[in-house]
Amino acid sequence: MSPTAKAHWQIHLCVLLWGFTAIFGKLITLPALPLVWWRMLLVAVVLLLLPRVWRGLRALPPKLVLAYAGVGVLVALHWLTFYGAIKLANASVAATCMALAAVFTALIEPVLARRPFSRRELLLGIAVLPGVALVVGGVSADMRVGIAVGALSALFVAIFGSLNKRLVDHADPLTVTALELGAGTLALTALAPLMVVLFPVMAGPLLTLPSLNDAILLLLLAGACTLFPFVLSLMALRHISAFSAQMAVNLEPVYAIILAMLLLSEQHELTPMFYLGVAIILAAVFVQPLLKPQRRLDHPEVLATSEAKGMVD
Repeated sequence: MSPTAKAHWQIHLCVLLWGFTAIFGKLITLPALPLVWWRMLLVAVVLLLLPRVWRGLRALPPKLVLAYAGVGVLVALHWLTFYGAIKLANASVAATCMALAAVFTALIEPVLARRPFSRRELLLGIAVLPGVALVVGGVSADMRVGIAVGALSALFVAIFGSLNKRLVDHADPLTVTALELGAGTLALTALAPLMVVLFPVMAGPLLTLPSLNDAILLLLLAGACTLFPFVLSLMALRHISAFSAQMAVNLEPVYAIILAMLLLSEQHELTPMFYLGVAIILAAVFVQPLLKPQRRLDHPEVLATSEAKGMVD
């Protein structure tokens, strides 16, 4: 098997594993806040055990440390709202909302990453709106708050992904990930008392030990869906183009929805109107890379550290 063919299989395995994050979010009984806190803490602790990470941290100037820490807070808010959407609706709804990240990125990235604005991408964003309307109309009323929280999560993805693109040249990706997740863990710790008051449905005690079942699922989430695909994606993305990577990453909501059908039987909670809306949104997301010139992926770390949420140019 050629290195390119092997890389394609590897990146699809990564995307499939990332698709499982929504499933774990539904299966873990913890509220969104402690779930995300444990996930970020576990991954950050493992990375901070690596001498390479400490060498990278010592080499970073204070200004960059603060910049990456700020991005880490946005990552924490993204995961918090993503798992909040799962708890408030279901895994299929949350995964569909993540497809909106590509649309938000098309609007936000020209400002944050300082690249030219694309009218074609704006038109794609407008084309997605009927799909969003169908998705909202295709779920029960009690799930619509989950859609709003999921859309907010996709907005956070667009912001921190665009910022990561500006900063990716300046530090080792493992160091960046450790710093961002560590800062995100601290931010959630500080935010917890406020969350209990303002958003009790998503909050919960951080220091309470998870049940044995939740602990096993959290370890799988941190290891199999975060650390392992991170390393594997760094290997794979050095042998495929940005276009190929983007097309593979766009399958993540598809994988997540199929897994939710097979493992959680969520199709019984949703209507044909919902799936028609999903089809429209995904069609726009898949068309987006076709409008961009194909080129090499110069910084695969951007995709890996962004957990494959459409962060490739």
